[in-house]
Amino acid sequence: MKFGVLVFPGSNCDHDAYHVVSKHVGQPVDFVWHRQTDLSGYDAIIVPGGFSYGDYLRAGALARFSPVMNSVKEFAAKGKFVFGICNGFQILCEAGLLPGALMRNSGLHFVCRHVNLRVENGFTPYTEGIQESRVLSIPVAHAEGNYVCDDRTFDSLEENGQIVFRYCDERGEVTPESNPNGSRSNIAGICNLDRNVLGMMPHPERACEDLLGSNDGRDIFRSLANSIDALAV
Repeated sequence: MKFGVLVFPGSNCDHDAYHVVSKHVGQPVDFVWHRQTDLSGYDAIIVPGGFSYGDYLRAGALARFSPVMNSVKEFAAKGKFVFGICNGFQILCEAGLLPGALMRNSGLHFVCRHVNLRVENGFTPYTEGIQESRVLSIPVAHAEGNYVCDDRTFDSLEENGQIVFRYCDERGEVTPESNPNGSRSNIAGICNLDRNVLGMMPHPERACEDLLGSNDGRDIFRSLANSIDALAV
C-alpha cells in the first residue's frame, strides 16, 4: 500500500497529510509534484488543502490544469482512491471529478474553527470504520467552502448516498446555526457514484492528535487504509 500527496504551488497542508499517513496510519507515502504524471505506484492520492496557485482566479481553477490532474482522472477511473481536502475538494469539483462547486462563504469571511460533522454514509471506503450518524469534531479553514449545486444534482446526491458528511451541532442535529459557510443542506463532504473519490471541506488531517483538540479525523484516514488493505486480500 502506498499513498501520494499532491503538491501544487501554494499547497500548505501537504505536510500535514504526509504526517498523518506516515505516523498515524503507518503507511508509505510520497510527495507528488504537480508536474508529475506517473501515478502507477500509488493506491491512493490525497489532494491537500492550501491555496493552489494563490487562488488568484478562483479556488482550484488553475490547479485543475496541472499535468498531474489528467493522471488523477485516469487514476480515479480505474477505481483507485482520490481524497480531496478543502482546496483539494475545490480542485476535484473544478476538474469534474465531483459535482457542484464551492463558492464564497455566505458570511464573506474566512472561517477557521472546529466544527461538528455528522457521518451521513458509513458505507464508503473513507467511513467504513466509523459508525453512521457519529458526530466528529474537525476544524475548517476556508473562505470558499459554500457548496452549491443545482436541484437535479442535489436530488441525485441524496438518492445515491453521495453526501458523506453534513455540518451539525454537538447533538448531531443539522441546523442553520451549525453551518459555517452556507453550504446547501449543510453539506460538508461528498463522494462520487463509485465512492472511490471523496471531497470534504473540513481538515481531518488537523484532527489526528489529542494535542490538536481532536483525533476524530484519524479514523477517516485509517478507514481508507483498511479499505485498500481489504482489496488486496
